[in-house]
Amino acid sequence: MSESNNTLLSIRSLTIAYQHGNEWLEAVRDFSLDIGHGETVGLVGESGSGKSTVALAIMRYLGQGGRVVAGEVWLNGRNLLALSPTQMRHIWGRQLSMVPQDPLSSLNPSIRVGEQLAEALRHHMGMGQTTAAQRAVELLEMVRVPDPERVARSYPHQISGGMQQRVMIAMALGTEPQMLVLDEPTTNLDVTTQAAVLDLFRELIQRQNTAVLYVTHNLGVVARICNRVTVLYAGEQVEDAPTADLFRQPLHPYSQGLLDSVPQLGQHKSQASLQGISGHIPALGERPSGCVFAPRCTLAVDECYEKRPSWESLPNGRFVRCHRWAEIASGDISTRHPAQASTPPKPQPQSQPPLLTLDNVQVHFGLGRSLADTLARKPPAKVRAVDGISLTMQQGETIGLVGESGSGKTTLARAIIGLEPRTNGQMTFCQIPLPPTLSERTLETLRHLQYVFQNPEEALNPYLTIGETLRRPFITLLGYNRQQADTAVRHLLQQVKLPPHYADRLPHQLSGGEKQRIAIARAFATNPDLLIADEAVSALDVSVQAAILNLLAELQTERQNALLFISHDLAVVGYLADRIAVMYVGKLMELTETAVLLEPPYHPYTEALLSAVPITNPEVSQEHIRLEGDVPSQTNVPSGCPFHPRCPRYLGDICANQTPPWQTTRQGKQIFCHIPVDELQQIQKPVLREHHASEAHNG
Repeated sequence: MSESNNTLLSIRSLTIAYQHGNEWLEAVRDFSLDIGHGETVGLVGESGSGKSTVALAIMRYLGQGGRVVAGEVWLNGRNLLALSPTQMRHIWGRQLSMVPQDPLSSLNPSIRVGEQLAEALRHHMGMGQTTAAQRAVELLEMVRVPDPERVARSYPHQISGGMQQRVMIAMALGTEPQMLVLDEPTTNLDVTTQAAVLDLFRELIQRQNTAVLYVTHNLGVVARICNRVTVLYAGEQVEDAPTADLFRQPLHPYSQGLLDSVPQLGQHKSQASLQGISGHIPALGERPSGCVFAPRCTLAVDECYEKRPSWESLPNGRFVRCHRWAEIASGDISTRHPAQASTPPKPQPQSQPPLLTLDNVQVHFGLGRSLADTLARKPPAKVRAVDGISLTMQQGETIGLVGESGSGKTTLARAIIGLEPRTNGQMTFCQIPLPPTLSERTLETLRHLQYVFQNPEEALNPYLTIGETLRRPFITLLGYNRQQADTAVRHLLQQVKLPPHYADRLPHQLSGGEKQRIAIARAFATNPDLLIADEAVSALDVSVQAAILNLLAELQTERQNALLFISHDLAVVGYLADRIAVMYVGKLMELTETAVLLEPPYHPYTEALLSAVPITNPEVSQEHIRLEGDVPSQTNVPSGCPFHPRCPRYLGDICANQTPPWQTTRQGKQIFCHIPVDELQQIQKPVLREHHASEAHNG
């Protein structure tokens, strides 16, 4: 990484340690990186790699328990690590700024948004009260916040997560810093909001010629916004390269493993299992003396365990830390093994009675009234979380349910499982009417309907061992005695690829991926006919996500159960599902076979979702379709087509005033839209298209 005249940030041999008891353990070792004016560099790796630690060290935000042991961080020719806190106050904001992962924790809940922006401008830019207030509104307009005057008068909790993140971007860029550190700034956003925020970043960064370090675990985001990417594993850089080069031919087995863990749009479990990466990152103080990745590497030889690889400079601006990179580059060896397709269960033909039938299912909530509304005798507002869903599922079928936050996906799932009583409509399961609430259902019904929650922390009792947790459904729902249940628990742990001794552990002794395996094991314990998985992989690293997706596919093949898989990630859903249902503010917009998902025509909402999915293939580009605004409140669902206020293909009064018809395309897609399917076919292009290497993303 030779320093050039264009270099703004230069990190040299940075080593960072955290205090553990009486000793200091190195979390990042010998990290070096240069970032030039106008350059965006992605810093990627699994949780525990040290990405955020590097970001905090650059900002001088390391707490009492962390310290820089060695190295230098140069910004504009000044070593930031040698500056006092008073000197750093002149650097923060004006030269160096940060956008964190969680905007709400960084915004003061008791101060209006406009005043928080104005305060930063007064402090860093020396603006007066009136000028700063006017500039704050202009910044909100610059980051495309609708009705910026209203948002400026609002408190942080009164605006959506996407709006909060835009406010943080406005705050960071408003002081026109030369260097911007972005720490997972889009992780908690819907895919449509994420796409809009990334477009905004790219536009503003180019306009202001800002240098950016983008910390993320999302490789698709890196492909969309970064010029270059550096890969971090267990505190060590293992590869650094121009983005398109690394994605086209990674030279380190870890980089290849990360890319292989991510399902691509159009990839399906019937074609090949995700390859992923076995094992997990070693804890601090347990890092191997040789190559840190050797214990998880399928190409490791004796030299890898005995000798730490050097950080080698290659042609074309690439760097790699691997003893066998030359063999990988020549194609003599590869981490990829022959693709093995799972044999998914064949759904029963449609002529067979469905396993689950939903007929005009509605779930409405009444909201509490204020004193003023009560005195004025206003009726309580209703939240129409699910508003007339009709759907059937066959035995052995996987249906993916997708849509933005606020679409009603989780509420529908909770209504099926009985955790949320439905307001109207009918459900039948195994041709038997399904009572609305859990308390009305028989143990036999409970046995055949199981649920995997998004957060296993909420689903596992912290005071029960894993064995006690898994034993319960066998005893309660299947009538096993203690000895039979213990035998079944051991077999179940083996099926989810965990050793038998895990039965004696408590939840806090397990990693996030291991906890999710336990939650899945408990759900499969009673061999249910229908399993509902609600965002079961959304909070996991890509390597762990790949393992969980493969596990779900394997268990489903073995047990022949149906699966309702809920996610906001269309690529993940497309990998698992046979059919995909697209939901928006309580209603279905489209129902399609996964095999024809990427072929037009699409519902305009599906088209926008597909356009927003971050993809890691540099040879593929997407149509640029962005949605304006947020998902509307379910207390005030728009009339006519609920999607019409945001629809890029809005026709006019017919969309605003009339309920759309259901139409069926030649491929069998069902679309809830006024635009005739033949017309959609003519005006819509395939959302994804392959192009030549010369057109590939170069930043």
